[in-house]
Amino acid sequence: MKLFKPFYIQPRFFYVGIAIVSIFTASYFIPVLFNVAQLLIVALLVLFLLDILIVFIGKNKIEAIRELPDKFSNGDNNTINIKVSNYYPFTIHLEIIDEIPEQFQVRDFKIKQTIVSRKTKTINYQLKPTQRGEYKFGSLNIYASSVLKIVAKRYTFNAEAMVPTYPSFKQLKKFELLNINKNSFEYGLKKVRRLGHSMEFEQIKEYVLGDDLRTINWKATAKKNQLMVNQFQDEKSQPVYSIIDKGRVMKMPFEGLSLLDYAINSALVISNVVLKKQDKAGLLSFSKKTENVVVAERRNSQMQLILEALYNVKTDYFETDFSRLYTNLKKHVTQRSLLLMYTNFETLDGLERQLPYLKAIAKSHLLVVIFFKNTELNALINNKAETVEQVYDKVIAEKFAFEKRLIVNELKKYGIHSILTSPEHLTINTINKYLEVKARGLL
Repeated sequence: MKLFKPFYIQPRFFYVGIAIVSIFTASYFIPVLFNVAQLLIVALLVLFLLDILIVFIGKNKIEAIRELPDKFSNGDNNTINIKVSNYYPFTIHLEIIDEIPEQFQVRDFKIKQTIVSRKTKTINYQLKPTQRGEYKFGSLNIYASSVLKIVAKRYTFNAEAMVPTYPSFKQLKKFELLNINKNSFEYGLKKVRRLGHSMEFEQIKEYVLGDDLRTINWKATAKKNQLMVNQFQDEKSQPVYSIIDKGRVMKMPFEGLSLLDYAINSALVISNVVLKKQDKAGLLSFSKKTENVVVAERRNSQMQLILEALYNVKTDYFETDFSRLYTNLKKHVTQRSLLLMYTNFETLDGLERQLPYLKAIAKSHLLVVIFFKNTELNALINNKAETVEQVYDKVIAEKFAFEKRLIVNELKKYGIHSILTSPEHLTINTINKYLEVKARGLL
């Protein structure tokens, strides 16, 4: 539905008016300028009326529609298209003011374009959301003016719409790993040397030259009276859970996104990788209680289930209860699994409070604790200290950075794997760790 609203006068009209007033003022000292100013006023009024007639010729001379994607990808640039048709008999100058969602906090959004007569033009712009949820668009406003640019006719199109913002599904295309071994270096991943063989038994077969002598099955050899060996295949269908801490420690921002959103985006990508590698992908989030549970499975609808669950993960600002997590894992995850736990520890004391529960979880599962470097401290550490206050700040920053490394060593002491990473490298480092676990047969 299109709504009509009156024109507005362009700033050019007022600039010319100010110039004419200045000439009138100058005519007090130079009388000849008085006649010049009068002629300019008449010319301005004639052009003003002429421009109104030109711009208001006919109705529905501008048609426009906004094209939105089905959903936005959080933390990525998303393209919005606006198709505008010009039915004026002359080239038109446009100012497009789109009422974009309030989450972007943009109050001066404007696009200027020129469209030739009887032509349609597609104009696009990009939005980068930094939080999940519903993004509501308002009306689409277009101001059309002729080459004179004295008045502009306003067209308002009722284009209200809502677009949900999901975790960064665009990363799935970036990290499409169907041929992970062949293309790993293209994405910055590292190749891991396979140690030994996996432990999933496939069949007993006759020995042929080149088979590993360590796989000889002596019982089958005695029955068949010839050498028989056990044949193994790559271990598949192992459960891999992405466990996301949604407590207040994950609300820390980094380049527009919170640590929680970085973890959510990474969990979506790693789940896709897990399914491509024929393993079972699962998910859960925890804070005061365990929520958003998706049982580890390998089925066609699994990625959609994980995507919908991640869309609803929100921080509750509570302190995380690791004891509740341990209890729920003990009860519901009975098969030994790879647990990728996204959380954050700023100090060694913070880790030690939760260490008993992490050790208990690691007894039944292969636990990888993923936490973040405080990149905000790098500037303090790298800058040269020139005052006593700066020296104190630098020493404290180095102390916190050192404690992060101590946390890694403390976890390693109890057989708990860890990833200490910056937020921007989180996805890559998590994928590498998963591939390393697979290659070494640790699970």
